[in-house]
Amino acid sequence: MPEHTKYLLSENDIPKDWYNIQADLPFEMPPVLHPGTKQPVGPTDLAPLFPMELIKQEVSKERWIEIPEPVREVYRLWRPSPLYRAHRLEKALQTPAKIFYKYEGVSPAGSHKPNTAVAQVFYNKLEGTKRIATETGAGQWGSALALACQLFDIECKVYMVRISYDQKPYRRYMMETWGAKVVASPSKDTNSGRAMLAQDPNCNGSLGLAISEAVEDVVTNPVPSKYSLGSVLNHVLMHQTVIGLETIKQLELAGAEPDVLVGCIGGGSNFGGFAFPFLPAKLKDKNNKLRIVAIEPAAAPSLTRGLYAYDYGDLSMLTPLIKMFTLGHGFIPAPIHAGGLRYHGMAAQIGELYRHGYIEARAVQQRATFEAGVMFARTEGILPAPESAHAIRGAIDEALKCREEGVSRTIVFNLSGHGHFDLTSYDKYLNGKIEDYVLPDEEIRKAQEALPVV
Repeated sequence: MPEHTKYLLSENDIPKDWYNIQADLPFEMPPVLHPGTKQPVGPTDLAPLFPMELIKQEVSKERWIEIPEPVREVYRLWRPSPLYRAHRLEKALQTPAKIFYKYEGVSPAGSHKPNTAVAQVFYNKLEGTKRIATETGAGQWGSALALACQLFDIECKVYMVRISYDQKPYRRYMMETWGAKVVASPSKDTNSGRAMLAQDPNCNGSLGLAISEAVEDVVTNPVPSKYSLGSVLNHVLMHQTVIGLETIKQLELAGAEPDVLVGCIGGGSNFGGFAFPFLPAKLKDKNNKLRIVAIEPAAAPSLTRGLYAYDYGDLSMLTPLIKMFTLGHGFIPAPIHAGGLRYHGMAAQIGELYRHGYIEARAVQQRATFEAGVMFARTEGILPAPESAHAIRGAIDEALKCREEGVSRTIVFNLSGHGHFDLTSYDKYLNGKIEDYVLPDEEIRKAQEALPVV
């Protein structure tokens, strides 16, 4: 009998609780600081931006936090997501490795992002929020929030990084179909945006700048508004742990135990959601055999080339200070096609796990990433998002290492979304127009000169 290709769970297997890694961390997380006073923030400092329940989750050390039933009810639209065995990819690579992938592209928005968008909008609805503003890079997060706001009847405003606004119009159309108002960032709607346009009318934008615009929007809008973030913060990564919790059950169905976990990283949400539920054993014993590998773009290498320091999450220095691996809040990334990975900093939890040696990180170039994405599409049939193709690149490299060493390992990666709206970038790759980008040390040094003194 042939081996299974997909491993499916029933709706009854949707997790009832999110896993909170803060309960198991063997080290203390550095405090988040107020941007003005440089003192640790309290709930009242964050209340203008977030509903109180999310603020509580941000600092909670409870291991399990119950998923509200209205959130699980929406999750049923696509969860549990499937786990696949990549038989055809294994054959193409001629590797003895076993490769599995968790596919989050089955959500209505086409990525993992609704796992937290639905939860965040639900808690905002409970507290009477009428309007939410946010930023988006490639559009996956904006799409997810637009969907969630439509489902819970909340107005949505999205500041979309201009280079992606131009490169990926279909994501904007999707957001607008779900009722969101979308503008290119830098925009003329905020002081932050107008200041950047005055300085550089052709600015491609950055996630840091789009965050500044969204935060400014929230604190100045006459309609009761809140801000929503698609990555980086603790509660966001926690909401994503439904991915890893399901994957653990599915690997049990497959009779497989992972040797290597691989995920792409920008701000860290899909990687954290996928990997964190596997970490408790490794946190107790660092010599545990499981390797966890984060793959980032060479054009925005916050973990592998960033500085470990306190920094703002946005360009205009409106957000709290987080101690993280950062390229500098003023960093304007190259216009690579993996727009969702173009953030200057890394989630604090992931940064601390990296700093303490519990996870690994590698940076990869665009052409090698698209090469992996095309190979995956031609073998497994799914066209991956450029962001997700970074994880595929990492998994392929691990599988090739198995071939060279003549060793079979079980490699599991998170395929965080599909690339149906990224076909322009695939067209450029197929026609030889995608170029690698080597980020100069001088560019990083210049951006890091503006790091705050704490």
